[in-house]
Amino acid sequence: MEINQVILVEIKRNNNMITTSQVVALGFSRALLSIYVKEGLLERGRQGVYLLPDSVHDDMYTLMLRSEKIVFSHDTALFLNGLSERTPFEHSVTIPSNAALSQQLKEECKCYYIKPELYSLGMVWKKTTFGNKVRCYDAERTICDLLRSRSRMDEETVISAVKNYVNCKNKDLNRLAVYAEKFKVSKVLKRYMEVLL
Repeated sequence: MEINQVILVEIKRNNNMITTSQVVALGFSRALLSIYVKEGLLERGRQGVYLLPDSVHDDMYTLMLRSEKIVFSHDTALFLNGLSERTPFEHSVTIPSNAALSQQLKEECKCYYIKPELYSLGMVWKKTTFGNKVRCYDAERTICDLLRSRSRMDEETVISAVKNYVNCKNKDLNRLAVYAEKFKVSKVLKRYMEVLL
């Protein structure tokens, strides 16, 4: 048995992976994926995400494929924006407060909720280490998110993030000030900046 050519083209186009919804959109049944897994032609990466055997699993990308609402934030966004060397052990994601994630996704990530009107502020696309593009917040939004959630964060992470941001060549302090105002963290930001500048 071989993988259907139409599905294989889509898998290759997608960095060696495919989702259940993509297979269904191509006009095939979900059951076909189970058959491919039993035959050893595909491996199940995460729920609803299938990979070619021996291909490297890009967990950020496959996580994002499972929900249209997920935006990588906090320490995961720090890493994607080059403000931290450390890949987080557990990914942080933000979703609008009027949306819901599956229980399984909640168990796999650190979830943060935000008012729907602030959800897309600073959203950009960044490449993972495997070259896939994922939704993420820009550096300025990430700094504001860290300051807003500092009670849930390690103080060292917050200080190091602000320090790395200050030393970053393509920082936008005006944008940071605008975001800080919207997220009501201007005073806190000022305190951190005074110490570091």
